Amino acid sequence: MELLSVDQMQTADRLTIASGTPGFTLMKAAGRAVADAAALASAGPITVVCGGGNNGGDGFVAAADLVARGREVRVVLVGRREALKGDAALAAQDWKGQVLPAVPASLGHPAVIIDALFGAGLDRPVTGEAHAMIEAINASAAAVLAVDLPSGINGTTGEVMGVAVEATRTVTFFRRKTGHLLLPGRIYCGEIDVADIGIPDAVLDEIKPSAFENTPALWREKFPVPQVEGHKYGRGHAVVVSGDLAATGAARLAARAALRAGAGLVTVASPTGALAVNAAALTAVMVRAVDTPAQLAGLLADKRLNACVIGPGVGVGARTRDFVLAVLQSGCAAVLDADALTSFADRPALLFDAIKRDGAGGVVLTPHAGEFGRLFSSLSGADAPHSKLERTRLAAQESGAVVLLKGADTVVAAPDGRASIAANAPPWLATAGAGDVLAGIIGGMLAQRVSAFEAASIGVWMHGEAAWEFGPGLIAEDLSEALPAVFRDLYDELGVGY
Repeated sequence: MELLSVDQMQTADRLTIASGTPGFTLMKAAGRAVADAAALASAGPITVVCGGGNNGGDGFVAAADLVARGREVRVVLVGRREALKGDAALAAQDWKGQVLPAVPASLGHPAVIIDALFGAGLDRPVTGEAHAMIEAINASAAAVLAVDLPSGINGTTGEVMGVAVEATRTVTFFRRKTGHLLLPGRIYCGEIDVADIGIPDAVLDEIKPSAFENTPALWREKFPVPQVEGHKYGRGHAVVVSGDLAATGAARLAARAALRAGAGLVTVASPTGALAVNAAALTAVMVRAVDTPAQLAGLLADKRLNACVIGPGVGVGARTRDFVLAVLQSGCAAVLDADALTSFADRPALLFDAIKRDGAGGVVLTPHAGEFGRLFSSLSGADAPHSKLERTRLAAQESGAVVLLKGADTVVAAPDGRASIAANAPPWLATAGAGDVLAGIIGGMLAQRVSAFEAASIGVWMHGEAAWEFGPGLIAEDLSEALPAVFRDLYDELGVGY
């Protein structure tokens, strides 16, 4: 599903109004959707905390609707009623009850608080009465229903603007905003409902959103499904470059994941000194002795070997840089992870130039925050964009690669601006070696000739689903073994027989 920035949502509103739907009609639909959610939340009294903009107008509509349903409702307004303008003023006129001043005591002791202070458009720190009211809402024992976005969260970046409402549930309109998925905003939203308020999908043709929630709906048409007449050679051959004798485990994790992800064949390119260890630990995965960049280039000269994962456990330094350059020069699809990224921290232009010159097969960079900061130092300082989404997009443009910035809200961005944001990673996925498995899954997708953006997005989603499938207590070795269950569920969703 498409994700919108605040500006894009405002454009959707404007286009809908310009096509003949009054803004007040949209506001009434939004308020009714909020009232519906509040009515289901609890049978007790409800307090609506309104701000001075259209979000407050939604709150006034919801309050009037709830009273019409026989509910006990009080309204608190941050600001002056006479200062309300436009549709918000019209909504306030329809509220016949008392409007209480914005002091914490005005909240009373409700079962539900409707947060209609700011919504998604907030772009400045919260101060004054609003700050005090948000703190009071958070101190209340009531369930909290946020209108559009919890007040205090930036709808585009997900940032907390000083203080933010901790909602139990959020009702948003038309499409989710990027701030609903990016951290820390997602943590403050609770469950999120998307209400249809009469904005037609046709406005998306003009808005042209390029950010999406990372779910199967995004990449289902590109997902590789084995065919009855297929064979292992048709499903690609991935190569994973191993570290030395004391650092072989990461490559094996990646190799097994690539095989589980569907690559027809997988080979570990191993230093001779680690060959016996890797061979003893691997069965379906093959092992080849590779000690130099030239030998790796020779291996990848066989175009049947069409994807390579390099970085997990391979070591940091000039030797790794030379190996990475050899991979890129081969023209195969590539995942550059971990040490492969850090090895270019002091020479990022060398890597980016090579990607743009040689990376026709598709290149995915998979940094965590620390690796991202080392490789993209200009995007990590005080002057860098606050939005993780924007930083990742700029990194993709700068590098010429698909960039996957890890985290509980992993962002995948392509140089053309397309981006996906994941929201399915459980907390127990933060464990040693999990990133190596992710690199392997992506490598397995690339081997099956999935394009880099879709391969990275699929890999992130499947990685999260595998962690949910296994559950708490997960270690990295468990992820590959959980993938078959993820495939079965996904095939059911896609309508694929097996």
